[in-house]
Amino acid sequence: MSLLKEIGQLFGGQGESPGNYQEDLLRSLLVMAWMVEARDPYTGGHLWRVSRFSRLLASELDLPDSDVARISLGGFLHDLGKVGVPDQILNKKDRLTDEEYEVIKTHPDVGWRMLAGHPLAGLAETAIRAHHEMPNGKGYPRGLAGTDIPLDARIVGICDAFDAMTSTRPYRRGMPIEKALGIIEENLGGQFDQTFGERFMALGQAGALHHIVGHSDEGIPLHECMMCGPTLVLRKGQQTGDHVYCRSCTGEYVTSLEAGQLVTKPTGKMGKPQDVEPEADNELISRLVRESAHALLA
Repeated sequence: MSLLKEIGQLFGGQGESPGNYQEDLLRSLLVMAWMVEARDPYTGGHLWRVSRFSRLLASELDLPDSDVARISLGGFLHDLGKVGVPDQILNKKDRLTDEEYEVIKTHPDVGWRMLAGHPLAGLAETAIRAHHEMPNGKGYPRGLAGTDIPLDARIVGICDAFDAMTSTRPYRRGMPIEKALGIIEENLGGQFDQTFGERFMALGQAGALHHIVGHSDEGIPLHECMMCGPTLVLRKGQQTGDHVYCRSCTGEYVTSLEAGQLVTKPTGKMGKPQDVEPEADNELISRLVRESAHALLA
C-alpha cells in the first residue's frame, strides 16, 4: 500500500475526502520548498527544472508511474534544507570560501530534520538526504557509495548538478547544454551514476532537455534583468502591461507583446519592498500536486 493511501486511511474521516487531504499535504510540502527557493533571486525555477529533469529521466528508465511521481516530488523538495543557510552565504555574489561551503553542505541533513515530522516525509527523504552523495563515495553528508545511494537520490543528483551548470549565478553565466553534458560524461561512475548519467546524456543529445533549461515553467523562459541577468520570472496568465521585478536589484520591468510573445522592458524605476516579496506560485504548485497525487494514489 502506498504512503499516500495509508495517510488517507488515517485521516480520511476528518471532514474531507482522503484525496483532498492528501493533496493538501503535498501542497504544504511544495509551498515550503518554493518559499525556500524564493530566498535566492538567482535560482528562479530551479526546483521546477530539477523536478522536470527528474521526471524525464525516471520515465526514460521505465520506472512505475508511482516511482516517477515520487522522484519528481523529490526533485522539487531536494533543497528544502537551504532554509538553514544564512542569506550572506546563500546570496553571495562570489565563489564560496571553504568555510562557507561547509555551511552549504549541512543542507541535506537540515532539510531532513525539517521534514521528518511531516506525514509525507517518506516520499522525499532519500532525495533530500542523499542528492549530494556520489558513486565514488566522495559526496556528502554521509559519504555513501555506489548503489548504497538510493535510486531517487542518484537521479535527482544528476538533474540538480546539470541545472546548476546550465543556470546563471552572480559570478558566472550558465554554460551551454553540450558543455554540461560533457562534464557529466567525464564524471560518470565518479560523481554521477554511470547508467543513469548515460541515459540523461542521451536525453540531452536528443534535444529533450532544451524546453526545460532556462525556463521557470512549461513554455516560460526566464527573462533578463539588464543588470543581473536571467532573474525575471513570469507566470502562466501573465498579461501585457504587468509589472515584473528583479528580486536581486529590484529593477522594475513591464510586459508587452512582440511577435506573439511576452517580453519585458525596463521602466527605469526600482521596486518597493512589497514589490519583491516572495509569493508562492500557487497555480504551478497545484499542477504539480494534481500530477503527482494522481500517480501516487493510483
